[in-house]
Amino acid sequence: MPKKPDGGQTEGGYRLVVAGGGTGGHLFPGIAVAQDFKSRHPDNQVLFVNAGRPLEVDILSRLGWPQQAIAIEGIKGRSRWKQFTATCKIPGAVWRAGRILYRFKPDLVLGVGGYSAGPVVMAASLWGIPTVLHEQNRLPGVTNRILGRVVKRIYLTFDESKEYFSPAKVKVSGNPVRDEILTLASRPVSATDAKIFSVLVVGGSQGAQAINQAVVEALPYFNGMQPGIRFVHQTGAQDESPVRQAYLEAGVDARVQAFFNDMDNQYEQADMIICRAGATTVAEITVAGKAAIFVPFPFAADDHQTQNALALADLGAAEMIRQEELNGPGLAKMIKGYMDNRVLLTEMAAKAQVLGRPEAARVIVDDMYDLLETT
Repeated sequence: MPKKPDGGQTEGGYRLVVAGGGTGGHLFPGIAVAQDFKSRHPDNQVLFVNAGRPLEVDILSRLGWPQQAIAIEGIKGRSRWKQFTATCKIPGAVWRAGRILYRFKPDLVLGVGGYSAGPVVMAASLWGIPTVLHEQNRLPGVTNRILGRVVKRIYLTFDESKEYFSPAKVKVSGNPVRDEILTLASRPVSATDAKIFSVLVVGGSQGAQAINQAVVEALPYFNGMQPGIRFVHQTGAQDESPVRQAYLEAGVDARVQAFFNDMDNQYEQADMIICRAGATTVAEITVAGKAAIFVPFPFAADDHQTQNALALADLGAAEMIRQEELNGPGLAKMIKGYMDNRVLLTEMAAKAQVLGRPEAARVIVDDMYDLLETT
């Protein structure tokens, strides 16, 4: 794109493609960057390109972001036959991505992880379009490790991830969080109302059956407790009905839904959060300044969720329970311990907030602008 004499942006605005997704953990950071990017100039445009999974389509459609899909599947952790068929789809996915890029004519492509990022970033590289990556996890995924060889910049959430990429390309930015979560960043951590203890249970964008089961097993320990306890539980679609019934039978106050579209409100009202340790969840909890019990998904690629959780747990900024050690009585005991010691709970939340990076999206977009204006 042509530049003004002072090196600033032309009146036409820039065009950005955000490639990747698959889960909220990859998609939400892309949305956060897109929000900041759009705020910089009224004519800036953003297009999301992903695999067209229902979660991606639903969230992006609801938020009004334009999107295109390519036919692509994951490879790692699948049977040999499925790996073969998925590999056969890559050339077609790169070709489809190239057509999308040709029509949209982006000035920059941002890969946010997930297998759909690969063909788009590769196609952009073949077209000579500047490309950048964001790596959310402490232990980078395979796709980003490969793409790191062809992109101009790699934005990292954790300083420990530097060893996997060329030092000249790396910038530690933190993990971007959406505007609605950023509104919680400036609120001080303080002791909570002792009358009702609010626990938010969220297993990621699609729920977590192991967490759901452990919470259900813990419910009898909270029946008739004074002061009271209230659960807000995101179950995923499969477990919504049985989990709701379990709360009714246990006589424990709860709001149970398959998915929440107002996570900012849920974070704000929670005294404690029980959740997986996806990088985006960790980032949002630290920005919001909340105490959390992390139960890492043990089958995540290279066990990266355990690494994410340990980054906080080792500093006393969260608790971590390995899934094989998770059970109802133990979980109930931990929750009750923090109910009885609000000072300790507040200290843990404050330590988490210190680790938050609310400026991450701004840092990334600032650097993207520098790249655009020097390319």
